[in-house]
Amino acid sequence: MSFQYQSLAQHISQKIYHGELTVGQRLSSLRQFAEQHEVSLNTAKSCYELLEAQGLIYVKAKAGYFVKAPSDQGRIIAQPEHLDFAAEAKEVSNLELQIEIHEASISHELIHLGSIQLSPNLIPIDALRRSIQRALKHSKPEDFLYSDRQGHVKLREALSAHWAEDGIFIAKDEIYISNGCMPALSTVIQNLTDVGDSIIIPTPNYNGQLQLLATLKRKILEIPAHADGFDIDRLEQAMRDSSSKVCLLTANFQNPLGFCLSHAEKEKIAKLAAKYQCFVIEDDIYAECAYSLKRPLPIQYWDHEGYVIYCGSVSKSLSPSYRLGWFCLPSRLKHLRAKILTQNVAVNTPLQLGLADLIYSRAYREHLNQLKPKLMKQVEQYRQFIMQTFEGIEIRINQPQGGYALWIQMPEQIDSLKMYRYAQQQSINIVPGLVFGEDQRYNNCIRLNAGHELSDDIKHAIQLLANWAKTQL
Repeated sequence: MSFQYQSLAQHISQKIYHGELTVGQRLSSLRQFAEQHEVSLNTAKSCYELLEAQGLIYVKAKAGYFVKAPSDQGRIIAQPEHLDFAAEAKEVSNLELQIEIHEASISHELIHLGSIQLSPNLIPIDALRRSIQRALKHSKPEDFLYSDRQGHVKLREALSAHWAEDGIFIAKDEIYISNGCMPALSTVIQNLTDVGDSIIIPTPNYNGQLQLLATLKRKILEIPAHADGFDIDRLEQAMRDSSSKVCLLTANFQNPLGFCLSHAEKEKIAKLAAKYQCFVIEDDIYAECAYSLKRPLPIQYWDHEGYVIYCGSVSKSLSPSYRLGWFCLPSRLKHLRAKILTQNVAVNTPLQLGLADLIYSRAYREHLNQLKPKLMKQVEQYRQFIMQTFEGIEIRINQPQGGYALWIQMPEQIDSLKMYRYAQQQSINIVPGLVFGEDQRYNNCIRLNAGHELSDDIKHAIQLLANWAKTQL
């Protein structure tokens, strides 16, 4: 599913390439464009911002938007292709390699193209500081004692109110605060499955989740994912025919492909979960990194039977250093509450209160509104620069609808693990594709982080990767 502004941008770009819109021609104003296409002003603005990032239009102060001469830098980029394969339960291999790559991806000594994280320049540091100071100033004596293992009630109330603004209604009593998204997933997985059980998961999929499942000694049952999502019929087949009673899914801006499932697909998944009594652990960590102003709804929105466990964190939308995440237990799983509370490690109270203040002060909402257009423009700059730098090599790059993970598919003879080793020697951080699934299906792919500004150092690093790839051909 493409967002409306992306479809409109593609339509206009085709007109530019075909000469229907000429160089220097003035485009409709944002308001006129919105009226012509019966869309909101925000959708029109997002469309023009994407075209500007692609180098197809430019803006003149107080004059409007104009068509720019199309160049190779602004050409339409092909989406990655992915193989079809039969689902088969198996263990996650190469755990040691998974751990090595994960540790390297967060190294501060290497150029940040590995771990998916925001540049410090995109983090509202001053607002965070003010919120923590206010939270400490207004804290109560009991806030300095052992904290509630479910999480401070102020943060749970703040999250519940924050989500309600986006049409997601989860009561504070269903929310459990954790030390990040991965601990949340770990707690839920351990309470719904046993060692040796298999979990349905679309691949290519975030390597950190695969590493977690390997550490917990759970098997995976892979179904094919692609640039637009994954085959819901294959998901149903796996739910129906396998012994797996849990699946781990990201519906909004999945890492590494960046797709966003449609409302109809999400609703169908919720119904399938109830039909086959197969729990869906929904990792919605990137939802607030949408390029459109409106946050997409999660699968949980359509869950009426209590088979979806909603998980998330602020590590991708705010800061990974906060280590604040959550999971939401539906009433069907309330019998697990006592056991979960004994397993859930208490979270730093001042940070919980600081985040609650950030939400209630509206500073978090303001940060998100400012972040979204910056991310869209920055990610597109990366895509265009990578395409330009790898000229002469037939590569394909995903077009994320949110988030800032880039998935690059290269010719089959290019070994992503060898590229990873070469990059390390050059003090560059990347993640090779083979750790995003089994059977080395994605060994000619790499994932790059586009969360940092496209600086000269990062451009140089991408150029080195392109030069190395050319030597392999």
